[in-house]
Amino acid sequence: MWKPFEPGSSPVDWCEGNYNISPIIAEFTNTLSNIVFLLLPPILIHLFKDYGRFVNPAIHVIWILLMVVGLSSAYFHATLSLIGQLCDELAILWVYMAGLCMFFPKRFIPNIFKNSRKLFSIFVSLTTLIITGLALIYPAVNAFALMSLCIPAFIFMIIQLRTTKSMRVYRLGCRCGAILILAVTCWLNDRLFCDTWLNLNFPYLHALWHLFIFIASYTTTVLFAYFAVNDERPQQSPVLKYWPRDNFELGIPYVTIKCYVRIDTNTDI
Repeated sequence: MWKPFEPGSSPVDWCEGNYNISPIIAEFTNTLSNIVFLLLPPILIHLFKDYGRFVNPAIHVIWILLMVVGLSSAYFHATLSLIGQLCDELAILWVYMAGLCMFFPKRFIPNIFKNSRKLFSIFVSLTTLIITGLALIYPAVNAFALMSLCIPAFIFMIIQLRTTKSMRVYRLGCRCGAILILAVTCWLNDRLFCDTWLNLNFPYLHALWHLFIFIASYTTTVLFAYFAVNDERPQQSPVLKYWPRDNFELGIPYVTIKCYVRIDTNTDI
């Protein structure tokens, strides 16, 4: 077998013991916790059908990429192979890239791109290709590099929340921020203080990271999908709703629109 495909070939190993529950799955809980990445995106694709039809069909790319992240992460934690690690990390990188291209606030796009989201997206895509190549060369540092991407996303979310007039959107943003902080706390504790958690007989913080970061990721996407319409197409009147009951704010958030107008194909990405 080619070495990068061999089980245990990754330089990264998380706190959960290997093959303790199953003889064929290295980190059982870390593998199983990725199920949320496969169950929720199909629901989100359905909930965002109007958004995809009348605002930006590329929104569904993010939901599909989140499923790819879940499959890649499950494969990595099941095998701890180098290929699995790279698939997991690169899938995360490209989800981030897709969100950046679609939702980066247009008023902050540098002048060099002439206020063109397409030019900005081309630059981001080329940069991501270069980073992808570097990730293949130095895989041991990828996890910390990816974690640092949470910082600018968090900052821009705060900037957008400070300008929103919708308290419903603001409350969702606050919950999203709290869950993101909780997710990062779980990740850092599992990575840096494994011995402490092993002594407490709870080496499952990385599995909790999977659950929390999925919630934070799709919630962030929902928020920026709302901000994108509110900032660039306010005439479509975006509305934040919840499924299965709109008056239950702990349900699944999604964005729909009040005014159904034809998509401007020169502006969507």
